[in-house]
Amino acid sequence: MNRSYLFVPGNRPERFAKALAAGADAVIIDLEDAVAPAEKPAARDAVRAWLAPQHPLLVRINSADTAWFADDIELASLPGVAGIVLPKAEQEADIALLRERGAPAVLPLIETALGLHQALALAQQPGVERLLFGSIDFSLDLGLHEGVEELQYFRSHLVLASRLAGILPPVDGVTTALDDGAQILDDARRARRNGFGGKLCIHPKQLAHVHAAFAPTAEEVAWAERVLQAVETTNGAAVALDGKMIDRPVILKAQAIRNEASRSIAA
Repeated sequence: MNRSYLFVPGNRPERFAKALAAGADAVIIDLEDAVAPAEKPAARDAVRAWLAPQHPLLVRINSADTAWFADDIELASLPGVAGIVLPKAEQEADIALLRERGAPAVLPLIETALGLHQALALAQQPGVERLLFGSIDFSLDLGLHEGVEELQYFRSHLVLASRLAGILPPVDGVTTALDDGAQILDDARRARRNGFGGKLCIHPKQLAHVHAAFAPTAEEVAWAERVLQAVETTNGAAVALDGKMIDRPVILKAQAIRNEASRSIAA
């Protein structure tokens, strides 16, 4: 499960390889917000020329209500495209169209009130890998201050919709701060506590903080090992640890922490 998704502007092909080498779990070439309207056709051509199977990545195309969508979706089936990020996702038909055009996977970006309302239906569409939260555009659409409390309900809604659809946990929106490591770490840790499985990034220097936030803490790993050791010594019999009964959900949580810790070490 990817923890970090790094955006790179679609009109800067000289940065594509650097983005792939930056250490992100996934890279998104951005043809939408990062590219001015006059540059979009040239950026699309640059992406098409650079794509290759040996360096698969995601492509964020322009939304379905724009003049560029029809041409952008022609990229969906090209070798090297691991999936399409669909901004302003609202309609199931748009996802179906991308799949028809050969998109290996679709990642709907929830950025509007209608998109959130449709989140479960979008998440249930064949080929949808996970939901992404475009928190900045979403706040603008609803006239909200982009704060923790103001967006908490909407974040939880995406976590619930993803779980009901049986797909991977959603990915939280970007942190605009580039040099404030503490804020990036805090934002990512909050996303993990709230049930998110990853975070969108706009600069390589954010990656280390995001990866650290989504890795189990030393305290969590120590607790998980104590739980699993206690279970092993009793051969499956009921056992208490720190005055609390260890039951199946606790064991599963401990196993998940151990697995994630092993993955983080391997990464």
